[in-house]
Amino acid sequence: MLFRRRKPARWHERMREFLWPRKGLLRPLRYYRLRILRLGATPHSIAIGFASGIAMAWTPFLGLHLGLALVLSYFLSGNLVAAALGTTLSNPATFPVICAVTWETGRWLIGGEAPTGAGTDLVDLLEKMQFRELWGPVLKPMLVGALPLSLGSAVILYTVTFFAVRGFQRRRRLQQTRRQQAALAGALGGDFPSV
Repeated sequence: MLFRRRKPARWHERMREFLWPRKGLLRPLRYYRLRILRLGATPHSIAIGFASGIAMAWTPFLGLHLGLALVLSYFLSGNLVAAALGTTLSNPATFPVICAVTWETGRWLIGGEAPTGAGTDLVDLLEKMQFRELWGPVLKPMLVGALPLSLGSAVILYTVTFFAVRGFQRRRRLQQTRRQQAALAGALGGDFPSV
């Protein structure tokens, strides 16, 4: 038999694959790193785009991150694909953590206390209040808390991305030059000085 049919996986095998994939938990991170490094733009443009996406991922505007990142990246002449990849920081797994961190940071920066006392947490406020009542106790601290976190992470990740992309592009150009020289030397039938 040329192709063997795989037996259907049992529920515990599917759960194990979901919790611990065969190819590892870091595979998506390696994929995003390579995707960003291989973008065809200048290092500055890629870094600005990625930093814009990361900065917008800290904001509490769930559902608008991608649009805001694309607009910011466009006005800063950043790469739009890198901006879209940067917004993946905010996903269903990380959004509760981002909300909690920005809310606590904003409350600390504003210096205010929660409206109903010290034992209040963000989930209680979201459950008890209507949408129009959320500005003061929830959205305002989250916006204030998102500012330093988004600016700090954008500056750090701009720097890291810029130097990583620049180094990757230099190595790629050097490899292409060596391949071209080897092909030219093979076509001429002799040695060609290497770089």
